[in-house]
Amino acid sequence: MQPTMRTIPVAEAVGTILCHDLTRIIPGQEKGPAFRKGHIIREEDIPALLAMGKEHLYVYTPQTGILHENEAALRIAHAVAGDNLTFSEPREGRINFLAACRGLLQVDADALRQVNMLGEIALATLHTLQEVSAGQPVAGTRIIPLLIEEEKIAVLESMVQRPLISVLPFQPFKVGVVTTGSEVYYGRIKDGFGPVLTKKFSAYGCPIAGQTFTTDDAAMTSDAIRAFIARGVDMVVCTGGMSVDPDDRTPMAIRSAADRVVSYGAPMFPGAMFMLAFAMREDGKEIPILGLPGCVMYHNASIFELIVPRLLAGLPVHAGDIAALGHGGFCTGCAECRYPLCAFGKF
Repeated sequence: MQPTMRTIPVAEAVGTILCHDLTRIIPGQEKGPAFRKGHIIREEDIPALLAMGKEHLYVYTPQTGILHENEAALRIAHAVAGDNLTFSEPREGRINFLAACRGLLQVDADALRQVNMLGEIALATLHTLQEVSAGQPVAGTRIIPLLIEEEKIAVLESMVQRPLISVLPFQPFKVGVVTTGSEVYYGRIKDGFGPVLTKKFSAYGCPIAGQTFTTDDAAMTSDAIRAFIARGVDMVVCTGGMSVDPDDRTPMAIRSAADRVVSYGAPMFPGAMFMLAFAMREDGKEIPILGLPGCVMYHNASIFELIVPRLLAGLPVHAGDIAALGHGGFCTGCAECRYPLCAFGKF
């Protein structure tokens, strides 16, 4: 059934009820609804409507099986939204999705494409797997026409088997830091990595449980990693000794302490010498062990900002996930870093 609407001249509209928002645009000043859905047209409204270029208005009578844009947007939103999302009030037929907490945005991009392939429906999101803050708009939806057949929305609802959009809250991991390198261990140079990591992890609400310094001896470093895991930390990060220099033996130490290695190396600049492994704690929980390259200390955006949030949000990270970072993993090194308002890490 196709919805039926009729148009009436604005001059004859006094007493009628608007069935959609009417937008007023003043270039460089404002864009928003001047008249809301449900407004009863008055004689004094006519000049304003004409000034907005509205010489005719749509009028329709509600019909079974036909949805208005606001009702349709609400049904779409409820069908696709997962955890930790709230909705704005419908405005000009559109509803925005807002993050209810700080966390990692997760979007099923394939399912999103299928929804938009239905036609007459628009559902747009931010890129998946990026940090969002509480109250931040992360997506929006509306239908394209003013009215839509209810059957089309029902098709969408039956097609969506699981949420398309969710926010995964960050967990407050306790983090152990193992800093390798004889030059730091013997006090020849001052460690600069620890303060950087303290600042980075505190931004996620993650306390540093301690920092252990080791020489370049792989066995000593492995023992330090195991000691942190025995103390009950949720993550161990290793700094120093991640390059291909013969004295850099941190990857060897991580392999020795881990039960499985996900990846040594990542298709990212900065961050290529990154390592990710996991060790099984006595309680059966897998503890991530990260080998962080030196670039993490100097760059606002690196492999750290793309992998650590996933782990804190409870997402598994596989070798394929690391490989996929190559698309968007090239930092252009802007004179003034604008991350995350840039293409780095987006795909």
